[in-house]
Amino acid sequence: MPKKVDHRERREEIARALWRVVEQQGWNRATMREVAREAGASLGQVQHYFSTRTAMLTFAMEFAAEHTSHRVAEGLAGVAHPRDVLRVTLAEMLPLRPDSRATSRMNAAYVLEALHDPELHTRLRDELREKRAIVEHLIRQAIADGHIPADRDPAVETNLVLSLTGLTTLLELDVIEPSAALAAIDQHLDRLFVRPPRSGSAARADRTG
Repeated sequence: MPKKVDHRERREEIARALWRVVEQQGWNRATMREVAREAGASLGQVQHYFSTRTAMLTFAMEFAAEHTSHRVAEGLAGVAHPRDVLRVTLAEMLPLRPDSRATSRMNAAYVLEALHDPELHTRLRDELREKRAIVEHLIRQAIADGHIPADRDPAVETNLVLSLTGLTTLLELDVIEPSAALAAIDQHLDRLFVRPPRSGSAARADRTG
């Protein structure tokens, strides 16, 4: 009996190969031929699963987003205070570990591609709007629960929290150390919230860094 091919697994193998090429060589070198070489496959096999480079990138980003969501979920186990939820989420979005660095560089490639591809632009814009709405909902709820002063504008505070992801560039280019990025996150959240979280949840959140 011929071995049954797991098409999802093959697509994930190609996506991981793309991650490695982008992380080590950059997006410009991430041709379908180079990704095939990295994956130990033929160009024809890669083209069987992805008709274009953009299709390959889109799937790889969806797969990377699944991994990020999994890491965030693990980090949030037992965490309840909204400050800690934001701290864990922001830390996982920064290139502080090998897996998150690969995701960060894929994100940069995805944004660059989306700037010149209308379909990708719409897809990425909608995804970011949805993620931003989740953060704003959390901040609105924290204001309602008295964790954040009632006079704060939730839309502005959402934008300020998300602007911390801009630390990615400073980290990638070795301008600052990971400890400095985490310190910036902690100081911003300390200024945003009325009172610090309970020590237990704070300790769990610190393990993210």
